[in-house]
Amino acid sequence: MDASTLVYSLLPVANTLAGDALLQGGQVREWIAGASGPWRYLLVFVLAAIPWLEILLVIPAGIAIGLDPLLVAGVAFAGNALPIYGIVLAYERLAARFGWGEGEGSKRRERARRVWNSYGLPGLAFAAPVLTGVHLAAVIALGLGARGRSTLGWMTASIAVWTVAITAATVAGVAILGL
Repeated sequence: MDASTLVYSLLPVANTLAGDALLQGGQVREWIAGASGPWRYLLVFVLAAIPWLEILLVIPAGIAIGLDPLLVAGVAFAGNALPIYGIVLAYERLAARFGWGEGEGSKRRERARRVWNSYGLPGLAFAAPVLTGVHLAAVIALGLGARGRSTLGWMTASIAVWTVAITAATVAGVAILGL
């Protein structure tokens, strides 16, 4: 099985899990609220690292229960970004072992890969938190031929931008609603 076949076989599973995770958003808030003291921030880190929970659910849940927004943002960012580095490292090792991406491709394939590396990765990275989650997006990007270093850079930048946006929106929402 080549990498692109593996990636495409994961997409239906990802859609199902993403829908289930959104239904579990209230559960995330209960989990964090059930912890005490610094364990709440550790739980924010761990939950942000779990695919399909990630920062979209964890940051609002943490802020809504009264945790410090800047600490929640920093811990959630670290929890969401750290697994991307493991995914890239694991993918590169598996690709080397199984020969994924080896061999000469056609000129058309090479041109498509250059276009993907130039324009496709940034778009995927910045859409990932709302479309597939950043973890699956990293696997998809690598399976489609993105370089590991580029994937790390764009995914990290995306997570940073989304973390700031989600934190600001949540703080504003909590202030407006008076929670």
